[in-house]
Amino acid sequence: MMRVGVLGAGGRMGQQVCQAVAADPDLELVAAVDPRLAGIDLRQVAGLDASGLLVEGGVEALERSGAQVAVDFTVAEAAVEHMRWCAAHDVHAVVGTTGIGAGVLAELATAFEHSGANCVVAANFAIGAVLMMRFAELAAPFMDGVEIIELHHDGKVDAPSGTALQTAERLARARPAQAGPWPADRTTSEVVPGARGGTGPGGVHIHSVRLPGLVAHQEVLFGAGGQSLSIRHDAYDRTSFMPGMILAVKAVAGRPGLTVGLDTLLGF
Repeated sequence: MMRVGVLGAGGRMGQQVCQAVAADPDLELVAAVDPRLAGIDLRQVAGLDASGLLVEGGVEALERSGAQVAVDFTVAEAAVEHMRWCAAHDVHAVVGTTGIGAGVLAELATAFEHSGANCVVAANFAIGAVLMMRFAELAAPFMDGVEIIELHHDGKVDAPSGTALQTAERLARARPAQAGPWPADRTTSEVVPGARGGTGPGGVHIHSVRLPGLVAHQEVLFGAGGQSLSIRHDAYDRTSFMPGMILAVKAVAGRPGLTVGLDTLLGF
């Protein structure tokens, strides 16, 4: 049985992770870490019936509990420090925190190469979102233009989302030279600054929406002569991220070094 610790256990995603790990017969929840809630019974935090755990304040709780895998849904700055700690202490890491730069990921890849532990980092653990990005890659060579609209709850601190940035990167890589670059933006008068969104990797425009009531949504909108193609994924509840997270927790020990994205875990 895999022993799992959850970092950021008091957040909405962290609570959901605690519940999903506790419900899986192949996993054992052995540590819950959240500095804001240290000392509180996890039953009060995550609604578990009989966890027997108190929330602890520091990542060192993973070592004391014998956790083999740490799951992190915190914020970028904290997640990076947690990943460094995991690499140094031979604890596998599964990270869903976004906003971690490419340079830092390269540093962490080196750290895990020299560690007895591995790491899986994914911008989005919803399997439907991973499929959305794959389908968009398949469409990229055949359409004339594309823009990304991502919509999230109003508590999300980074914009655009990690999923949107990763989608734009993958669209750019999937665009063959013979297809030519995406057409230049012909807008000459941006009456309201920012109305055309931000320009992401490969020159793809990304539009970020933040509203109460949303969870995580993204549409990749393609256009070509006389037609359009919309590829959209909607996560209506945080339970949508749990199957992918559980998949990563069970697979991370067999994925040497740093793995970015769920694609290879899903076989593509």
